[in-house]
Amino acid sequence: MWNWLTENIGTIVVCLVLVAIVTAIVVNMVRKKKAGKSMVCSCGNCKACPMSGNCHKS
Repeated sequence: MWNWLTENIGTIVVCLVLVAIVTAIVVNMVRKKKAGKSMVCSCGNCKACPMSGNCHKS
């Protein structure tokens, strides 16, 4: 088993880094959603945005 781990350590490290990046992205999206911020609209000028009707429904 140790032999297999040492042969594949590069692949394992890359996979762990990718999982960490995806997890960070998902956590960031959840935090923004809970804070009431739109995940689609990040321009800061919602009145000029053609998607403002979809992001900020009244």
